[in-house]
Amino acid sequence: MQKLTSLSRSVKGSTAIITGAASGIGRAVVQLFVDEGANVGLIDIDQAGLDSLLEEIAAVGGSAYAIACDCAVRDDLQTALQQLAEHFGAVDILVNNAGVALGSDINDPTQYEASWQQSLDVMVSAQQRAVITLLPWLSQSAQSSQARIINIASSEAMGATAFNSAYVAAKHASLGLTRALAIDLGKQGITVNCVCPGPVNTGMTAVIDDQDKATFARRRTALRRYAEPEEIAHAVLNLALPSSTYITGAAIVVDGGLTIRNA
Repeated sequence: MQKLTSLSRSVKGSTAIITGAASGIGRAVVQLFVDEGANVGLIDIDQAGLDSLLEEIAAVGGSAYAIACDCAVRDDLQTALQQLAEHFGAVDILVNNAGVALGSDINDPTQYEASWQQSLDVMVSAQQRAVITLLPWLSQSAQSSQARIINIASSEAMGATAFNSAYVAAKHASLGLTRALAIDLGKQGITVNCVCPGPVNTGMTAVIDDQDKATFARRRTALRRYAEPEEIAHAVLNLALPSSTYITGAAIVVDGGLTIRNA
């Protein structure tokens, strides 16, 4: 029987580069893309984490190449991205996932300034630098309508919490960058979207007491629980599919109903 649809829902054979790949949401994105048959280029500051992830990928016969670097250092990031692109000879998907969670108390100027600069460097500047560096490869992929840029923002891009303004500002900026680049790159056939996770069980949230997590989730989310990283990764995959040709400039909120609750 002839299929009624023509758009593919497979990333098999595509090449995706993921930053912040060694843990949490980034690691789940990598694992899911490998399961779906994509080639994956990995960037993270954690060499040991990358090594263990590469072992996992090799064990299932996946195609991966990793480079350890600090995304906050422009030259190092650009060099790593270029090496990954040259290794695979193509880039179809960029997932800007690298992030930091640093408290920012405006009453402590010294600590605040350090948190502010690091937050913006890793979660905003690194995203636009990655796009600029990989744009020649993404433009080639766009000829087949498969070029995808997916920025990981946060539900904090929709609101704010106390003593977290550096992180909040960075995530708002990531959302703004996503929307602006969607306009700039749309004529080239490159889609740009962002995923805004709510509370997720990752290394960043591991420092929070389990009882405090449960109380927060019960009071603030409709689903009354934290997400698992794979649940966020599936939202990323959906935006990366060749069939997602008409989604751009979107903020996909994956927060268990956090932002819709009034109390």
